[in-house]
Order: sequence, then C-alpha cells, then structure tokens
Amino acid sequence: MKAVLLAAGKGVRLNSITETLPKPMIRFQGKPILQYNIESCRESGITKIFINTHHLSNQIQDFFENGNKFGVEIVYSHEEELLGTAGALNNFKNYLSQEPFFVIYADQIIEFELKLLIEKYLKHDCLATIAFHYREDIEHCGVAEFDGDDKILRFIEKPKRGETESHWVNAGIYYLNPHIYEFIPFGNSDFGKDIFPNILADKKSLYAVYRKINFKVFDTPELYNKNILGSG
Repeated sequence: MKAVLLAAGKGVRLNSITETLPKPMIRFQGKPILQYNIESCRESGITKIFINTHHLSNQIQDFFENGNKFGVEIVYSHEEELLGTAGALNNFKNYLSQEPFFVIYADQIIEFELKLLIEKYLKHDCLATIAFHYREDIEHCGVAEFDGDDKILRFIEKPKRGETESHWVNAGIYYLNPHIYEFIPFGNSDFGKDIFPNILADKKSLYAVYRKINFKVFDTPELYNKNILGSG
C-alpha cells in the first residue's frame, strides 16, 4: 500500500517555533511528529511513502533519508511554491494512478485505524473515504454532514455560528480512488475547500468514517505548549 504524507506547511501561526524547524519535525515525546505518521503507516502495512516538502525541507530529508531505517521507502517532492493539500498530489501522479492510496496530514498526531477507511471504501466503491473526529469548537475547522449511511452530504469550511449542527471535523486522513486526479487541477488546490465540494457537486460519492479519538494538533503556540508540556 501507498500513502502521501503532507509535510510542506510552514506552520506560520507557531511564530518563532517554526522559524528554524519545519512543523512536522516538532518533537513530541522525543520524536518528530512526522515520525509518528511514518511508523503508523508501516504498522498498517504501508511501505511506500511520498512526502512533499517546502519550508526547511533539508531537515526532513536529512533525518528520514530514503526511509530504510524506518522500514519504508520514501519518495520526496520539494515545492518551491506551496501547492496545497490536493495540488501536492500532482507531483506524485505517476506513482499513484493505478490503485487506491492514503493521504495523511503529517503535521499532527492522530490515533486512527486506517483499515476502517479501506473497509468503508470497499463496501461502497466510492471515490474517497474520509476520517472525521469529534470536536466541540469547530470555528476554525472543516466539518461535514452525513446521511444515515455515512454518505457525505456537505462540506463546510470554517462554519459560522449556527451554520451546521455537525461537530465532526475533517481529521486529515483520506483513502482515495486514483480517479480523484480527474478533480485535481494543476497548481494550488485544497481538498476541504476545493476538491471535495466539487466532487459532491458532480454527484460523486464520498463516505465518512468517524470516531472520538486521541488527536493532537500543534497549530498555535497555545496548542503547542498544551501538547508538548502535557506530554511529560
């Protein structure tokens, strides 16, 4: 199996923390965030990993090299200009056009059984299955609404108060049919803002897998301090 680990974000909200350190290389309990994601992939049987880089990319490549010491094979793509969560996949298209693959946002740590996405995908033969986690505060998040069969009806990016009753937040883990490339243009594009809404508008099927799970993000100095200081 194959996975794209998205690791190109600048982490600008972290201010001085990411001036000299790529966000996916922040240490949590002694290991870079990105390492947790690589190890999770390996434990799930994913051995071919594609990583996009941008800010201080040499630090990522120098640490993980070709992936052998972590039990995987890594292929890198350096983005001179950020391509977005979806646009990043174009640089790996030649590797990913034949079979389904995972996309994982690698600047966070999330405990999620990847096999659940595969099972839901096989059950519905859909274009994508998407992981969601529960969060009370959804003001700065992308959320979705589902029907009783877990089919996704609507994506709402950073909803206004009262715009939706859903508290199921996009967890940044996808299992994608390679036909997803038909919806990804060249240049910058984002799954939550652009690709998934366009797929729904085209009447193609997306399905959700949602759980209350252990989820650690490091997007702001406050979250960074909470998770790092709380990690012992």
